[in-house]
Amino acid sequence: MRFLMPAAAVAALLTIGAGLASATAPKHRRARVASHVSLHVSRHGVLGGGKVIVRGRVRPRGAHRVKLVFRGADGGIATTATRPNGSFTLRWSPGRIGAYSLRAYGVHERRMRGSTSVARHLTAYREAAASYYGPGLYGGGLACGGTLEPGTLGVASKTLPCGSKVTFLYRGQTVTVPVVDRGPYVAGRDFDLTAATRERLGFPGVGVLLSSR
Repeated sequence: MRFLMPAAAVAALLTIGAGLASATAPKHRRARVASHVSLHVSRHGVLGGGKVIVRGRVRPRGAHRVKLVFRGADGGIATTATRPNGSFTLRWSPGRIGAYSLRAYGVHERRMRGSTSVARHLTAYREAAASYYGPGLYGGGLACGGTLEPGTLGVASKTLPCGSKVTFLYRGQTVTVPVVDRGPYVAGRDFDLTAATRERLGFPGVGVLLSSR
């Protein structure tokens, strides 16, 4: 006589088997989504004490944490959160004169990998009185070594070490040059530009410009 198992017992065995299969089957974790962080600054030059607006966006959109790292004369770290569309805005003021670089980092999350923006650069300036020199002195020696020529790009300073790089801004024109000489020795002036540096800036000769040092 053929043995017949009750339907209830069959159902119970099938349930147990399904449970064992699910327990032994490998669990697949959801892969983290790749993210992207964009970053922009409202301007690349600011007078000391002025504020810069930092804007960016994290993709995919949503509420995310962002870390902003400032490196330079007065670097630091700031954190902020994005809006639901992934955008963020931060106001920042450099504490010291000098050059800075800035990057934004999307913070690692359970379902999203962190990412890094490209570096953005800005310079905090101060007002400085300047003059220029060159004609009539060509062929003479420079205090930091070398000879002053019509094409010499550089600046004279009474206090900055030889070779120090200084960025100047005048009416939208910028130039970065090394300290090559000592001076000026006229009261109230901070720098003496070489003639070639003056021409690059379109500087009139005597006046006020913006300096990164």
